[in-house]
Amino acid sequence: MAAMLVIVGLLSSSFWPALSKEAKPAEDPEIEQRMKALTEQLRCLVCQNETLADSRADLAEGLRQEIREQMKAGKSDQEIVAFLTQRYGDFVLYKPPVKSTTYLLWFGPFVLLFAGTGVLYRYLKKRAEEILRQV
Repeated sequence: MAAMLVIVGLLSSSFWPALSKEAKPAEDPEIEQRMKALTEQLRCLVCQNETLADSRADLAEGLRQEIREQMKAGKSDQEIVAFLTQRYGDFVLYKPPVKSTTYLLWFGPFVLLFAGTGVLYRYLKKRAEEILRQV
């Protein structure tokens, strides 16, 4: 009987995450739709690779509420993004601006691709020369 109570307790406790709080939608559906579109462009500051719209972290909920309040106050999306980047830096943006501090982020993959292609070309050329010498 005790084992049965433990099993029932464990099973019932596994449903608590499903009952966690949901984000409270705004009274105005237009603001809610605008907030959803904006938060899909912003990164959650405490989650790994998760948008602000998808995150269930307490900080994300607070930021969504802050965004709703700023939208109700009549601020534009650009003003809200500027406020968040001033407060949290470019990390909050999923698409950071191209500037001197983000050049490596934007152009690093292309530099590595060209460098890798050059190394591969030199390796294959040297290998072809060795094969021709052996023949």
